Formats: sequence, C-alpha cells, structure tokens
Amino acid sequence: MSISAAGRVVLITGAAMGMGRLYAERAVRGGAAAVVLWDLNAEALEETAGQLRERGSSAIHPYAVDVASLADITAAAERVGREVGIPDILINNAGIVRGKYFWEHDPEADIDAVMQVNTLAPMQVTRAFLPGMIERRTPARILNVASASGTLSVPKMSVYTASKWAVIGWSDSMRLELDESGNGHVAVTTLIPSYIKTGMFEGARGPLLTPLMEPEYVVDKAWEALLAGKPRLQLPWTVALGSALRNVLPQPAWDVVAGRVFKVYQSMDHFTGRKPETSAAGEGARS
Repeated sequence: MSISAAGRVVLITGAAMGMGRLYAERAVRGGAAAVVLWDLNAEALEETAGQLRERGSSAIHPYAVDVASLADITAAAERVGREVGIPDILINNAGIVRGKYFWEHDPEADIDAVMQVNTLAPMQVTRAFLPGMIERRTPARILNVASASGTLSVPKMSVYTASKWAVIGWSDSMRLELDESGNGHVAVTTLIPSYIKTGMFEGARGPLLTPLMEPEYVVDKAWEALLAGKPRLQLPWTVALGSALRNVLPQPAWDVVAGRVFKVYQSMDHFTGRKPETSAAGEGARS
C-alpha cells in the first residue's frame, strides 16, 4: 500500500547537504507536517533549515546530532519524541567513505568511524524510534540507504563495502521480522545505488554501462519506492545484473568480468572525496 507524506512527520539523517537535503525538499514538497533534520554539521544544518522554511508550510526541526554516538542518538531521539513526535517516515541517509587499501585505514578515524556512521547508526536510530512506530499501528516507512558496493567486492573500499553489506543484511532481515510479527504496517525499503554525482565520491568513476547518476533522479526513485513500501531498489539496472553475474560465475571468471570488462575494480583509482572543510560524519551524499 502506498502512502503520502502529507501531514506526516519525516526524519532524515545526514540532512544538511547532498542527498539528505534533497530528501528533505521532497518531504516539504509532499506536504509533510514536520521535517526533522539530523546532521553533525550545525552550520550547514541551519542553512538548509532556513531554505526549507521558505519552500513550504512544513515545520522544520534541525538537530545537531553525531550519529556515530549512541548517547547523541538517544538524547536527540528523546527530544524529537517530546518536541515533534514519533516519525512516520525515517530515512537513514547519513554516510561516510574512506577510499584506500585496508591496511592504510586508521583503526579509529577510518575503520571505527565508517562502521559507526554507516552500519551502527542506522540500527541505533531505527531502534530508538521503531517501538513507537510499531505501537502506533498507523502506516510507517523506513528507508535504509545501502550501496551497490554492498553486493560486490570493490578494491580500496573494503571497510565501506563491509559497512554496506551489513546494512543490506540487517535492513532486509528487519523487514521480514516486521512482517512475521504482524507489524507489516511499518514497511522497510533498502536502497542500493551505484555511484551518484555528489562530492562524497569525488573522483570515483562509474563502471561500464553504469554512468554516475544525478542525485535528483536517485532521490525521486527512492522516494517513490519508500512511500510504496517497496522492499528493495537497485539503481541503475546494471547493479542487479552485476549481482546476478557474481552469483553464477566462478570467482576467477567474475574477477575478469568485474575487473577487465566492467572496470568495477578500478572505479576508486582516482577517488579524492569531499574536501575535509566541507565534509562531516553523517552528511550522507552517496552511500
């Protein structure tokens, strides 16, 4: 069953810039009663909130939250519950990336940070709000932003890839748990996109037949899938093709196809990423 955002409460993590801001714009355009913005970058968050207030009648509620911190998540969730209410629509969009060989990752600044923001944060944010969404018994939606790299192995993305593999497994398992327990009014959608034209993946190159996608296109498709309660959305079509080929081909054959034909294994060779002064854990552009 498809729902509308009109009159509902929408919460978005990584909402200050990139795709998070685009999701917020869609919520305002859809007539949401309230749009809750979470991001670590307080300055960008306030700027985005101001712009959104000029675009519609939705009440905009910005919260500076470090989603890598369980204490921050817990405190912010309690505030949202008191000041706004339990979200009807939750978009776990926040994400960060590190593009380097595994042994070059710093144990805390890279490995811990990526796993905290990309994997544990969506779980903890959802855990904070899901009991209320279940108890209310009205239609609710959760969008978990994963990645095509969560379905394939990609050099110079080992930790990021691991974080997104975990998101896919958790998100779809939770969807089944909700259905099995008679709580299907809370529908879970897992978004699995390839590279998107945002600063987060600056320098990355799309594999063969998989051009970098416009963020507006991805958000439009994800928004439709979210409201419809679609279990999974893979963009573009080559993501599903790649997953299918990987599952049927012997590993040596797949390595040739992925590395030499589709150039998946070379997609991060020229990665530079977003400039440090504009990036922030939880800003979530392409995941």
